[in-house]
Amino acid sequence: MLFKSLIPSTILAISACITSVVADLPPIEIVGNKFFYSNNGSQFFIKGIAYQQNPNGTNATFVDPLADADACKRDIPYMQAVDTNVIRVYALDNTADHTACMEMLQDAGIYVIADLSQPDESINRDTPEWNLDLLQRYTSVVDSFQNYTNILGFFAGNEVTNAVNNTDASAFVKAAVRDTKAYIKAKNYRDIPVGYSANDDIDIRLPLAEYFACGDEDVRADFFGINMYEWCGSSSFKTSGYENITDMYQHIGIPLFFSEYGCNAVQPRKFQEVATLYGPDMTGVWSGGIVYMYFQEENDYGLVSIDSNGDVKTLVDYNNYKSEILQISPSGVDAAQESSSSVTNTDCPTSTSNWEAATELPPTPDKNICQCMVNSLQCVVDSNVAESDYGDLFNYVCSRIDCSGISANGTTGDYGAYSPCNADQQLSFVLNLYYESQNKAKDACDFDGRASIQSAATASTCSAYLKSAGVSGLGTVVGAVQTDAAESGSQTGSKTDSQSSGSSTGDNKKSGAAPQYGSNTWTKVATVGVSMFAGFCMLVL
Repeated sequence: MLFKSLIPSTILAISACITSVVADLPPIEIVGNKFFYSNNGSQFFIKGIAYQQNPNGTNATFVDPLADADACKRDIPYMQAVDTNVIRVYALDNTADHTACMEMLQDAGIYVIADLSQPDESINRDTPEWNLDLLQRYTSVVDSFQNYTNILGFFAGNEVTNAVNNTDASAFVKAAVRDTKAYIKAKNYRDIPVGYSANDDIDIRLPLAEYFACGDEDVRADFFGINMYEWCGSSSFKTSGYENITDMYQHIGIPLFFSEYGCNAVQPRKFQEVATLYGPDMTGVWSGGIVYMYFQEENDYGLVSIDSNGDVKTLVDYNNYKSEILQISPSGVDAAQESSSSVTNTDCPTSTSNWEAATELPPTPDKNICQCMVNSLQCVVDSNVAESDYGDLFNYVCSRIDCSGISANGTTGDYGAYSPCNADQQLSFVLNLYYESQNKAKDACDFDGRASIQSAATASTCSAYLKSAGVSGLGTVVGAVQTDAAESGSQTGSKTDSQSSGSSTGDNKKSGAAPQYGSNTWTKVATVGVSMFAGFCMLVL
């Protein structure tokens, strides 16, 4: 009798599991300064965990967490048990197959926010640029993941500007936001949000948020995350600094959330800030947060450790976080209410001694413009010259001629027409300028065998570009995102019909912060039940 009584419930459970496998999560959409479920208009609060291991003991620059199906299968139940609905990943291999992990996450009700860069392909805060190679990297990640409805959004940068002396770098990141959004639109993909993740530097925290939130819809970031480590140990809304930054950001017109949080200056972490973050003092401005981080590393921020056998061991921080996150029940609004709210567009910050990023953004990298330029040259760098040798050539030539046609200044907003081109194209341009300045002397295009003469050609489609740019590249050429620029990216994806940090370079964050790489309101009983049931589903399947 007992066996017979179990049969109907078992069938129902398996049926529910199968249903969950074939059903896509509803995309998350933005209205005003909040996230909403697209299927029912209820507000979505991020209850997230940062999910990426460091490549310790390997030659790799990063480990793609969504390319390891076994690890995803192992880890997802532990994320479900703490009611996770978002993970953040910092660097992805756009040539890998992510289908298994993305579908397991989808079946578990978990969305993904992915950084578009990776450690070797990111905007460098010290020498910022936005060029064809970086655009290729960003759009290839978009191509690889746009099919999944549980992609909540993309980060175009992580802590690129992190102090008053590098605010100019934000102009290049905002250009990346603009062009990634344009690419998504041009490819007729669904409207996937693109945002930015900032550090919490008190001198620039306000203008930084205003800068990314301001401007027309096609230019501004869709959301803004801040890596927040102010609440350490036992604190409060007021004494932690949460009250101050919440008041400061009241007028920001795009969704805000903690893209990392969980100070470890006091251990074990108590996570008392969770109740405040999802409570009435903050939910009018903030849409939740992402705890740093899942894996235990040398920085001691882990919720779990992985032993030598590859098994998970939950740590004290995991249990403390679990006890806090399972108690929260944020009160939200619906999309219809938000659409009629008083949220308005954000004004751009004024230039001050602490904030010097220009509102004029770098040009859109356009491979057609750059190729037209290269084809029109006579003196070009040889293809067998290593990029590591470019520096000497640039230094030699640019000490003798004006190289403004390839330069970019995020403070003044002055950008050479060919500043978005790749390094080899830029080098050929200035080598040719030098060659012409020497009246095309025979030995002026040699550079110890590293350059040579080619037959210049100008196609009819190139004439307008070259005329606008001018001989020295000091003119203005309006480029466009080319939709075939990233077709080499992996196209493996899920079944939807809708069409690190690698994000910056530099030294690690201050103590109490993570290192650089560069929901539905269920009852608590239902939440625990769903987590247990989902784990059962994974075992059955």
